Amino acid sequence: MAALDANDADGWSGTRLTLDLWHPNCWAIEATSRTDGGVLAHAIYNSPKTDGDVPNTVNGLFTAFADTNEEVEALLDAIRASEHSGDLLELQQRFGRARDAPGNVVREFFVEYDPTDMMCPTLLENGFVHSAPVRIEDGHEEWQVCFVGERSGIRESLDAVREATGAEVSIESMSASGNGRKSAREHRLDTLTTTQREVYEHAREQGYYEWPRGTSTRELADDLDVSKTTMLEHLRKAEAKLLDP
Repeated sequence: MAALDANDADGWSGTRLTLDLWHPNCWAIEATSRTDGGVLAHAIYNSPKTDGDVPNTVNGLFTAFADTNEEVEALLDAIRASEHSGDLLELQQRFGRARDAPGNVVREFFVEYDPTDMMCPTLLENGFVHSAPVRIEDGHEEWQVCFVGERSGIRESLDAVREATGAEVSIESMSASGNGRKSAREHRLDTLTTTQREVYEHAREQGYYEWPRGTSTRELADDLDVSKTTMLEHLRKAEAKLLDP
């Protein structure tokens, strides 16, 4: 989806937004830019240090997700290796979805890090209240937020966030407050990994689900520059999630 220019915000009547966000000194952005899979951010709590020479830290509850166990392991290793993360404690290993996470392999964990690297306080200070777990993939964060001020103030508030944090922020979508809830289809699409969604959307756009079919599995694989077996694996996993009641 193409990002909306923040200058267009005055033309919208809603206060629910999806923000595409990058900011410096983030272990999750670093790790997901280097590996497959992604991270969902759920909750943060304070964890003050007793040693006066050590700054206060925060701990957060997160979900790592990917298509395979090896990809999740690589993602967790990249998080541990980041200079911006502290101790990482895994809760348990799960196969399947947890907390409506995408991917086929899901692992929940706590991690400690510097609160000055957090975006949430700055977003809150400028009127953006997040309304769903933050999704981090491919080196970017997706924030579902509600803006508590007048819509004419969105552009100014985003500029304030950028100036305070050095973040790059764009508006991916915006909707009227009365239409902010996601449909069942949108919720199911959210359970797909980036690759699964790309393959499924391409198949749909090329007429794969029409009758007669507008394309073949071989043509889809060639379009995506992957093998037919790989393409079918991603497509079947996406279909299974979308059809799962």
